[in-house]
Amino acid sequence: MPSVLIVDDEANVRRMVGALLTAEGYEVRDAGDGASGVTRAEESEPDLVLLDLMIPGALDGMAVLERLRKTFPDLPVIMMSGRAGLADAVKATRLGAVNFLEKPLTPEGVLLAMASALELRLARRERTALRADLGLAGELVGDSPVMHDLRAMIARVAVTDARVLITGESGTGKELVAAAIHAGSPRRARPLVRVNCAAIPRDLVESEMFGHERGSFTGATERRIGRFELAHTGTLLLDEVADLGAEAQAKLLRAIEAKEIERVGGGKPIRIDVRIVAATNRDLARAVRDGNFREDLYFRLNVLPVEVAPLRERPGDVSLLVRHFAELQRRKSGQTPPTWTDSAVQALARYRWPGNVRELANIVERLSILCGGRDITGEDVHRVLPPGSDGVSALALPDAEAPDVTLTDALDEYERLLIARALSAAHGVVAEAARRLRTDRPNLYRRMKRLGILMNHQR
Repeated sequence: MPSVLIVDDEANVRRMVGALLTAEGYEVRDAGDGASGVTRAEESEPDLVLLDLMIPGALDGMAVLERLRKTFPDLPVIMMSGRAGLADAVKATRLGAVNFLEKPLTPEGVLLAMASALELRLARRERTALRADLGLAGELVGDSPVMHDLRAMIARVAVTDARVLITGESGTGKELVAAAIHAGSPRRARPLVRVNCAAIPRDLVESEMFGHERGSFTGATERRIGRFELAHTGTLLLDEVADLGAEAQAKLLRAIEAKEIERVGGGKPIRIDVRIVAATNRDLARAVRDGNFREDLYFRLNVLPVEVAPLRERPGDVSLLVRHFAELQRRKSGQTPPTWTDSAVQALARYRWPGNVRELANIVERLSILCGGRDITGEDVHRVLPPGSDGVSALALPDAEAPDVTLTDALDEYERLLIARALSAAHGVVAEAARRLRTDRPNLYRRMKRLGILMNHQR
């Protein structure tokens, strides 16, 4: 249940708006002056603040807004006033207000503004969670030449407003690069909103991207603000953009060219101002040649290409990354971290890392838990890495000179090892393993069943 703080010196406004929001299921608190409003917010951070501009007393609306923004940077604040001019609205927006409502208030206007503000708060939390999930806490770790080149490239492209296409294998940290580009841009104070194009059902892509009106289709019980609107004046990250279907590609192209969108079931276009950063682990140029991706959309997205190198091309960064992830694990668990011996770090540096930095983070976390309180050795590392991963890239095949090895058996074993390696790199996610093997998921399931690879983590 979202919590709302109403700060207004008019008791009637607090009572009427409070009753409206309570009926809609919100948890409502109120304050009659600026100082009390700040105090109540500090006692328990609300999800949203409705703040009157013309509050009498030592702290007027602008002063309260500044205080709230300093204490709660991601807290959305909606300003209200019946006597404010355009200059006041502009100043409030510059100070961080997400909307400005004129009095007398209407129930529809209040509820719509609040829905948009709460969607924005959700997007900001997702941005924070995205960085935490990456385990990188907003840092690009590494001192190798390729990392120096990547940082220099990020610095060059961040200050522009041009579209960026980030490419690289799964797990290299493309989302983190996108966050670094946003953080270095003039839009840094505005939202960074991520869309995982691979995770959206095809019949919901338009609703997810552009939003929908209540009743526009079965199940649309309320208005939804799409990701484009949430990212207005900020950055929109289109992750796994190669997974968009043909229809979604066409609609994305139109939105980019027209700089406007239309909600599903809506009757009027909505102007949007977003910087688009796209990311993919696919070869988009090849997808264009194969007819799976629109050439015109590819050229729109690929204005500034940024390539993220795989971890195997920067083995010298492994030791820095190990220390970094070990420290993050220590902060998360509160336990004394184990010591990583030279043999352990060397074993990690020799591994090819098909899952890249994300796979390394998982391995460090696993060994930190399993080997807590003692030194981690090279033998410990080899026990958790896939078989045959001691720096040799070739797969371990059956002995072809053995008298009882048939061609069918040898091919089955080779296929079994290929699938096992792909599943390991994809952390058991069958859809990702299928993409790595350049096949579809149903076909991979059939092959796994035939080969007896029935893993309990099929997803």
